[in-house]
Amino acid sequence: MEIRVLAVDDEPFNLELIQMAFAGDADVDVQLAANGAQALQILAGPDHFHVVLLDLAMPVLDGMATLQAIRGDEALVHLPVVVVTANQEEKKRALDAGATDFLAKPVDISELILRTRNYARLSQYTQHLNALVDERTQALSEALDIAKKTEFEICTILGKVAEIRDEETGSHIQRMSRYSAKLAELSGLSEEDVETVLYASPLHDLGKIGIPDRILQKPGKLTEDEWAVMTAHPSIGAHILSDVEQYPVTAAGKIIAAQHHEKYDGSGYPKKLAGEDIHIFARIATLADVFDALTTRRKYKRAFTVEESLDIITEGTGKHFDPRLVDLLKENLDAFLEIKARFPDTEVSLTGEPVEVES
Repeated sequence: MEIRVLAVDDEPFNLELIQMAFAGDADVDVQLAANGAQALQILAGPDHFHVVLLDLAMPVLDGMATLQAIRGDEALVHLPVVVVTANQEEKKRALDAGATDFLAKPVDISELILRTRNYARLSQYTQHLNALVDERTQALSEALDIAKKTEFEICTILGKVAEIRDEETGSHIQRMSRYSAKLAELSGLSEEDVETVLYASPLHDLGKIGIPDRILQKPGKLTEDEWAVMTAHPSIGAHILSDVEQYPVTAAGKIIAAQHHEKYDGSGYPKKLAGEDIHIFARIATLADVFDALTTRRKYKRAFTVEESLDIITEGTGKHFDPRLVDLLKENLDAFLEIKARFPDTEVSLTGEPVEVES
């Protein structure tokens, strides 16, 4: 592998001496610079150098300023710089400023060759190691991206399973998850948390998988015993997700499943949590779920108008819902109505084609 050396000195004789030292080495390419400014211009070019041999006493831009500029450049910060000087005080200053090593003038040619080759090998090894780290990092990033997408898809499928068990129309999960993500964004959560809420919120009713059909699909009012069974679904959902908490989205899904029926005033279930003891993810999912339930038709109710729905939500502010989230919903209503319009309810006809449901 070719070794590229940049020699920087304002004395032509010293530069010729360095060129002559490597004249018999076909694998060493020496480029010359008469001052620091010229050296920095060369280093900024397309060629990659393995070692810089740097004189300190130079006009235009001296060696110390050149060294500081090299160490201040992220692309050059690890480049070996060997200072060539006869001044002991300058040597100490240069080492403090980040010089890799020094050679005393007059230069011993054999020492110059050995040190240059040693630092070039170190530079080549570092360059190879960095390339290997970049390659492995890229591979790991791609693997994590695949795992993340897989987790998102699993959460979406599980949400759809729960939705089918409850005989909801096909777009509830689509709307509710996007309402949740919009509320998370408006709440000032990080981009990562917004994405987590988007894919975790479909898991809110996962526990309904464990509720018998005779209760879950009963058209009339539930008895006291039936209601006790129904109120177990948050705990069932959390239990289902309890073994996958090492994954961020399913961990968030467990929180949402467990807490989406808690109420802001502490009157909800199953643990009667109140206020900010209810996780922000669950407070968001609760409001998003209710907003969608109110504004769409269900087997047991008509679709309320947006105005009627907001009146009901306003009445529950501070009781059922986090007041700040309700304010965000009202202040940004157009964004939520746009989501609602994009995902109308559909049912499947006898031909297998989706048919839009009239409100």
